[in-house]
Amino acid sequence: MSVVIQNTGKVLQRYGYLFLDGVKYTLLLSVITVFFGSILGSLLCMARKARIMPLRWIATAYVELIRGTPVLLQLYFFYFLLPEVLPFLDDKFLCISIALVFNSAAYVSEIIRAGIQAVDRGQTEAARSLGMGGGQTMLRIILPQAVKNILPALCNEFVMVIKETSLASTFFIGDLMTQYRVISGALYLVIEPLLVAGAIYFILTFTLSKCIAALERRLKAGD
Repeated sequence: MSVVIQNTGKVLQRYGYLFLDGVKYTLLLSVITVFFGSILGSLLCMARKARIMPLRWIATAYVELIRGTPVLLQLYFFYFLLPEVLPFLDDKFLCISIALVFNSAAYVSEIIRAGIQAVDRGQTEAARSLGMGGGQTMLRIILPQAVKNILPALCNEFVMVIKETSLASTFFIGDLMTQYRVISGALYLVIEPLLVAGAIYFILTFTLSKCIAALERRLKAGD
């Protein structure tokens, strides 16, 4: 055990900068995924609530397809397909980012839909009685209340995405697990760099989870 601790210290001393670089790419990938995934997820949610039946069917089929297939399969699909369809998208990081955005959008759309459904229907009826249209009611009455309901869930999605980015190391895009694989190959060590990577993931997710819990307490206090 003492040998493992000593080797872990050496790994941090010699390759700490690579782990920091991996954290940068992991967080960047997570922020891109959640930001654009939230935008696309909002559009999907609106499409699923639209009165145009084909649009609703397409949006529903998309969400079910994404939720019903493994993330890694989707990463492979986008990684190999995008450069073939769009030759200018030949950057590995970009392809993986797009894949994760499309994956996250399906789950975010469900989060938003649940948040909208949690708003009392009486709010909609009251807005309609004041002469507001469907769009005005959604933008001015429903969505502001729904955002309060879905904000903690969206933050939890961010935590989940940080862990899911570990799958991106399959394509060596510079994330934290990619750096683990590089360091492990250079030192012929497995456990020590894995311990460092695991500790960093834990620190990131634990810190964010505590921040989310504090946010939830503030939102409840605001009620």
